Amino acid sequence: MAIDDIHTPVLLDRCIELLEPAVSGGEKVLIDATLGMGGHTEALLERFPQLHVIGLDRDSEALGIARDRLSSFESRLTTVKTEYDAIAMAKQHAGVGRIDGILFDLGVSSLQLDRVERGFSYSHDAPLDMRMDDEGELTAEKVLAEYSEADLRRIFHRYGEEKLAGRYARAIVKVRETAPLTRSAELVRIIDEATPAAARRSGHPAKRVFQALRIEVNSELAVLERAVPAALDAIAQNGRVVVMSYQSLEDRIVKQAFQAATSSSAPIDLPVELPEHQPEFRLLTRGAERASESEIAANPRATPVRLRAVERIRGNTP
Repeated sequence: MAIDDIHTPVLLDRCIELLEPAVSGGEKVLIDATLGMGGHTEALLERFPQLHVIGLDRDSEALGIARDRLSSFESRLTTVKTEYDAIAMAKQHAGVGRIDGILFDLGVSSLQLDRVERGFSYSHDAPLDMRMDDEGELTAEKVLAEYSEADLRRIFHRYGEEKLAGRYARAIVKVRETAPLTRSAELVRIIDEATPAAARRSGHPAKRVFQALRIEVNSELAVLERAVPAALDAIAQNGRVVVMSYQSLEDRIVKQAFQAATSSSAPIDLPVELPEHQPEFRLLTRGAERASESEIAANPRATPVRLRAVERIRGNTP
């Protein structure tokens, strides 16, 4: 299957539009913190002939595909196998002094969803894995086998925003007393049977539980809580940070970090705002931008996306 058949970059034109003022016109450096299969990076390298991209990803398979796809840009691409909060390390690894743009495309990738054996999808039977990094120790199977009922309820409620978290946790613990859960179809069946008819909402009842397990296995929110401040710290003056989130928990972290970075730190009762209290960033988007109807029609995975962006206007001049 051709790479373009399984990977269509989300909001590609808008990302390029937002990043262009920061990464065009000279030798600039951008960190693609979630390289994936390289769709956004390919377009950026084609558009800006002097741009160097540092691509980060913890998925070995995705990195291999991206390197092959971007082989014609080898001299302008540095790849690093790491989680996306390791921005300072990646900058040091690449030996660059200035970062002009940073792009995050969060959530599970097209590759991970489409590789049935990775176990990310509730629509196909597969081993309960869900690791983005195949060298990681924690799997969804291990979570379901070893976490207490209270801990399962906690992650389903916190990471899946699931109102039936307690019911699902009890059902899983009861079943595993007889036999361990090893396949996604088994988990889907348990959730389906534990869902009252009156409580069925739009979408499959397993969707939120699978999301919660994926977040727990990969520590996604904890990594993001470190990654956004790391990006803001690393970006140079006039540089831009663009983040695409795919669910409310991610977007909330990004929104709060961007609000803090673009707000004055002056005390409320201070009559005059001193320069040191002025914000270091400005918002480039009004709230969270969404994909257009035409893009969603062409690429349904763009449906939940929320895009936010900021520009550094003060400080951090190399």
